[in-house]
Amino acid sequence: EVQLVESGGGLVQAGGSLKLACVVSGFRFDDYAIGWFRQAPGKEREGVSCISSSFGSLGRTHYTDSVKGRFTISSDKTKSAVYLQMNNLKPEDTAVYYCAAARYAGNYCSNYILYEYDYWGQGTQVTVSS
Repeated sequence: EVQLVESGGGLVQAGGSLKLACVVSGFRFDDYAIGWFRQAPGKEREGVSCISSSFGSLGRTHYTDSVKGRFTISSDKTKSAVYLQMNNLKPEDTAVYYCAAARYAGNYCSNYILYEYDYWGQGTQVTVSS
């Protein structure tokens, strides 16, 4: 059974930091690109960052413009985990954050096409107060 479990969300003041974790199981770690998405109330789900699989350039990282320089995605194969370090958080970063796994997106994981992501976690809430 495939599972993606997010953790690390919470309430933080503007300018603060959080580190999200996504622990995956049920598939070979290198075979799937892992993406982080977020969805704010009343808004569409949007891609934030992703890390490419062996289908592309394994380990290549990607960021949407709004988080470049503030967020860092990383992975630890020994723990089957992908992390999202979020620094200098802003109130507009408030959302439910999801991780998702895409078998065939490869380097194109950064297109953040929702239907290309095969598996999704349950989400973790991030709230940034001003």
